[in-house]
Amino acid sequence: MKQKIVMKTQMKCQKCRSKALQIVAEGEGVDFVAIEGDQKDKEAVIGDGVDAIKLTSSLRKKVGPTDIISISEVKSK
Repeated sequence: MKQKIVMKTQMKCQKCRSKALQIVAEGEGVDFVAIEGDQKDKEAVIGDGVDAIKLTSSLRKKVGPTDIISISEVKSK
């Protein structure tokens, strides 16, 4: 089952955004990663079997405070 996870991370600069994307992209089962939001402070992750808790804890350790905004199932076309 593919799912979309949206997480909000406190990112102050472009370097932090790049680091956050790199950390999330290395996650197991991740197919797609994007930065969202008006302030570019949310990561959208789409994948199969992605562990949201593991991604969140990795971002908290290496980038800064992170919260899970939503987890939803991706519908196939």
